[in-house]
Amino acid sequence: MGSKINNLGKKLVGQLKSKEFREYLMSTHFWGPVANWGIPIAAIADFKKDPKFISGKMTFALCLYSAMFMRFAWKVQPRNMLLFACHFTNEGAQLIQLGRWTDYHYLSKNNQQSQTQQVAIS
Repeated sequence: MGSKINNLGKKLVGQLKSKEFREYLMSTHFWGPVANWGIPIAAIADFKKDPKFISGKMTFALCLYSAMFMRFAWKVQPRNMLLFACHFTNEGAQLIQLGRWTDYHYLSKNNQQSQTQQVAIS
């Protein structure tokens, strides 16, 4: 068992030291997605903030943006799974934010108005 783990470790280190891996680390296939991760991280960090600060137009635009780039990351050869994962995460985060925005601006106000009208009638 120990020798199998040791062999696996040696293979992993060999892969990390390879010329192909170094070239990958210096390519836009790596640094583009790494830089892009700031967008979904910011959206996830904003989940606990007040939804009145969410821009519906920008959130919708980011949903479209991530959907298009998910497709691009899948179709480009070789597939860029790091970029795909980034935009998949961002799509989910933006859809949650869009749901929070919709609830705040359209659904909860209707509930508040109907409750206010019921109190006024009583």
